[in-house]
Amino acid sequence: MISKKQNLTKLWSSSYQLLVTLMRILFGLGWLMAGLTKMTGKAGEASWYQYPGQFLNDYFHAALLKPNVPEFYKVFIEHFCLNEVLPFNYIIPAVQVILGVLLILGIWILPSVLICMFMHINFILSGNMNIISLTLYTSAFGIMMNLERAHALSLHSLLKSKRSGNQSSAPALSEVSEEVLQPAGVSLP
Repeated sequence: MISKKQNLTKLWSSSYQLLVTLMRILFGLGWLMAGLTKMTGKAGEASWYQYPGQFLNDYFHAALLKPNVPEFYKVFIEHFCLNEVLPFNYIIPAVQVILGVLLILGIWILPSVLICMFMHINFILSGNMNIISLTLYTSAFGIMMNLERAHALSLHSLLKSKRSGNQSSAPALSEVSEEVLQPAGVSLP
């Protein structure tokens, strides 16, 4: 007979696993939608591809006028970004779509999250700090801190299990032991 403590542990493990997986998928969906709206345009707005370079050129010039943009980043914008507006115009949305798809499918999660964080740091340094930025950045750290759990329900774990010949590479949610869930010296009620 399974004890109440074991049932609670399994419930906690399953819930936490579901939360991490959902966070990865929603994070990927956010990046996918960000790229797609830049490619296709929002309702009533032109896409980045319709008027290449116009949005980014205006964005970089506005960033140069913001007082909260660090001086080193203003130099970077002036001497590099403004000279490369057209490549950035096509690369940024394409990379956002690719990263979104990779995160949703659960392929190359760590490299995808690191690239997302790099892009997001540039967004924040250009003077765009808001609640959405903080939420996305926190989500990226959450996924990185729970990378093993982020591979659940992913193409990565499916391919890994097919290669090894096992039916499942990761333990089922109900098979996770209490020792894995508890830090040393901490006991659950």
